[in-house]
Amino acid sequence: MAPATERVVSEPARSRGRRRAWDQAPRWQIYLPLSVYLVFTLVPFYWILLFALRPAGSTSLMPWPLTFDHFEKVWTERSFGTYFGNSVLVGLATLVMTTVVALAGGYALARFDFKVKRGFMLALLCSQFVPGALLLVPLFQIFAELKMINSLGSVIIAETVFQLPLSMILISNFIKNVPYSLEEAAWVDGCNRLRAFRVVVLPLLRPGLIAVGSFAFVHSWNHFLFALMFLNNQDKQTIPVGLNSLMSADSVDLGALAAGGIIAAVPVVIVFAFIQKWLITGFSAGAVKG
Repeated sequence: MAPATERVVSEPARSRGRRRAWDQAPRWQIYLPLSVYLVFTLVPFYWILLFALRPAGSTSLMPWPLTFDHFEKVWTERSFGTYFGNSVLVGLATLVMTTVVALAGGYALARFDFKVKRGFMLALLCSQFVPGALLLVPLFQIFAELKMINSLGSVIIAETVFQLPLSMILISNFIKNVPYSLEEAAWVDGCNRLRAFRVVVLPLLRPGLIAVGSFAFVHSWNHFLFALMFLNNQDKQTIPVGLNSLMSADSVDLGALAAGGIIAAVPVVIVFAFIQKWLITGFSAGAVKG
């Protein structure tokens, strides 16, 4: 009996030993691929900083002496201050409209059953396969009839419509993860459906709302096509269109283009630095069906 018992006990031990030996790989096998990936990621950013901070005509691989002439040029002479303000307005308005509408639609999808619910969800999913370029002609005709061409409102509405399907699907998954019994308990305590949602459900959706709102903001901040097609005047343009204006058929001002790219990237980097924790939590919660 003793040898049999010993064999039974030793097999799991040997299995755990093999797993530990597999998991404890040499450090270089971990750090080498990460270092290669880090180089490919950071070298383009360094190259942009190099062109933005070194004097025009310099070929040095170090940004010395430092100069901020390119930033001053794009901000004042190239109207990037105006582009920046327009992009902030479009991004914040798209964030608010997308979050509010997706919150209402996501609650309906998560809490109510209706006959065309499956078909509606399928239509939302299929809409993600439609390229934004296919929407340009119908949207342009609609905005032309509404006298909204060359208005930031047209870009805000187009960006919101483009973001809504995915946002509604994510919000509905967030709400499904909130136990329905919490709302029922609030109803028993005298709350109506709207108050129960505002007091009980809405605070629990904060990570999901931050994830959806940040996704809508970043997409509208970087989107080029709608602003190019619906806005004509220079004082209505956004940063992506402004960056495109720095390139011509004959020449490209690399210093100004690099400075403009940094101006465009800094707000997004700052936003993600502050909301990183909420963003990861939100997308993880929305990816799991409750």
